[in-house]
Amino acid sequence: MLNLLSSPQRMLRSLIVHRRLILALTVREVLGRYRGSVLGLFWSIVQPILMLAVYTFVFGLIFQSRWPGGTGSRAEFALVLFSGLLVFNMFAECLNRAPTLILSNTNYVKRVVFPLEILPCVTVAVSLFHLFVSFLVWLAFYLIAIGVPSVTVLLFPVALIPLVLLALGIAWFFSALGVFIRDTAQITGLVTTVLMFMTPIFYPADAIPARFRSLAELNPLVPIIEQVRRVLMWHQGITPELFFPVLIMSVVIVWLGYSWFERTRKGFADVL
Repeated sequence: MLNLLSSPQRMLRSLIVHRRLILALTVREVLGRYRGSVLGLFWSIVQPILMLAVYTFVFGLIFQSRWPGGTGSRAEFALVLFSGLLVFNMFAECLNRAPTLILSNTNYVKRVVFPLEILPCVTVAVSLFHLFVSFLVWLAFYLIAIGVPSVTVLLFPVALIPLVLLALGIAWFFSALGVFIRDTAQITGLVTTVLMFMTPIFYPADAIPARFRSLAELNPLVPIIEQVRRVLMWHQGITPELFFPVLIMSVVIVWLGYSWFERTRKGFADVL
């Protein structure tokens, strides 16, 4: 079993050696996505603003929803909901793009010297860019609706570390699997839809019935979202019992995902 796994040192060395190439491809991907449009990069800001406005209107005005344990304001509910979506949207973007990542870059597969393992890294980096833009929208709305946020907001990047590792491991795994099983893209689409409602985004984790909480604990997004909400909304720091277990899990997943990718990449050219 051990000889099937790539060493963590090899994984880190690849990321460090190719960091400039990852950055260059990330910039090209971000700019290329909006190239030719009238608003250009401004579209990356329009979408989260529109979604935040829709959530505020639907859940705050129509359903009159209030977040348990909060102040009861509509703005607070929208901000709590949107903070959960920051996490979920990044993960969903990586999960949905991964199965077609190698298939849409077959020209790189035929280049022996090109490091294919950085393509999932680029996908994660692009999703991080979109998360950062959405966070700026969240921050602006918080300043307008509530006021100056707590200093714990500065811990937001720390709270995202498990998410980044988890997304990268998943991207490595499914990008390789998608080469051999073309139905993977349809499967991840269904999984994303199910995860959206099974993850406490629109409701607090405490609302999950006790008999289902052991099942919910298998979802690594649950503690990540709870930790993000604590630092953004509830003025709390990093909670060890939430942060470190999912961090360890994410480290294992990113290592296994990279090992699977390295083990299967030899067959990419034959299948494509």
